[in-house]
Amino acid sequence: MFGATFFQLVGYFMLLPYLLLQLKGDGVSTALAGLFAASGWVGIFAVTPFVSAITQRLGRRPTLWLSGLVPVIAAAGFLLTDSLPLWFALEFIAGAASGLRWVLAEAVVAEFAPPEHRGRMVGLFETMVGTTFVIGPALLAGVGPERPENLWWVLGALVIGLVISAAIPRLPAAGDAHDARVGLGGVWHALRAHPLIMAVGFVGGFFESGLTSILPLYGLALGMGAVAAALLVSASGLGSALMMLPAGIAVDRLSTQARWGSAHGARLAVMHACALLTLLATVLIPFVAGMPWLAAVVAFVWGGAGGSLYTLAMIDIGSREQGINLVNSTAVLVLSYTLGGVLAPALGALMLDGAPTLGFPLLLLAVAGPGWWLLRRAQVAV
Repeated sequence: MFGATFFQLVGYFMLLPYLLLQLKGDGVSTALAGLFAASGWVGIFAVTPFVSAITQRLGRRPTLWLSGLVPVIAAAGFLLTDSLPLWFALEFIAGAASGLRWVLAEAVVAEFAPPEHRGRMVGLFETMVGTTFVIGPALLAGVGPERPENLWWVLGALVIGLVISAAIPRLPAAGDAHDARVGLGGVWHALRAHPLIMAVGFVGGFFESGLTSILPLYGLALGMGAVAAALLVSASGLGSALMMLPAGIAVDRLSTQARWGSAHGARLAVMHACALLTLLATVLIPFVAGMPWLAAVVAFVWGGAGGSLYTLAMIDIGSREQGINLVNSTAVLVLSYTLGGVLAPALGALMLDGAPTLGFPLLLLAVAGPGWWLLRRAQVAV
């Protein structure tokens, strides 16, 4: 599962920037290129609510095969045609396949990891996924960003992922395969069952994925140079890479201690600590203008604590759900994380443009504060 997902995501994150560079080289407008990039995310949004229905119909292992096969077909399509409408369609289905893999792979890893090591395994899986965001573009730069051979490298990575997917052992049938709710009904049921966890996913997506995309703009607003502003993205990514696995290991260790009352109480305690770190880093924003180096520290904590919140939410639902119901809950977590990742750059850029001194910090506090408060209240209740 790890290997198949790794190669598929490396191929996908190598493919998208290459295609964008090709479009710009052909004179396509920035706005149209942006719509093309968004079409992959639209594919993820479109398929995520229906992953449970597809899994129920096909079974978990065949669905994983499907999620590996479709990107191979899409990459071959990019090799065979220069038609822009077809490129949009191919990017949409490649994104949908990535969404299918994203939801199902995380659900399977969380369900079949040994309970005493679930935090470690999910944390390791999330860290591996995070590395593909770096490795894919790095390979593209190594080959040459605009060289046509890149598509063959992409195709090779995707084929390796498909071959490894075929070697995934037969998985036991989900116990709720015939009676679980699927589709939009299943997603709604999961949202009602885990509202706190979905709120945590939103906060994680907002601070890890969403803010990362506008950190260069934040750095420029602070008066940083272009290079220093761009390095804020690296600080956020480094925090994400270094904190998710320790957060998972901490959950495994604390779950065996009686002081937390239960394993769920231990998970809430670690989530509360990550939410508190996020809030404290956000409170430091007014001091960053006088100490620009502090921006890197804040970005590191945002990326690390935000990524850890998502990881811990996945561990929590993986400990309480199984089978198709777990797929539904993972789908809602992915949707809430992605929603946070979409709203953060849209609203954050608006505030940086119109009210960088007051509006931007207030926006972040409006997300970090309620997230911390909800987790504190839940921890006290346990």
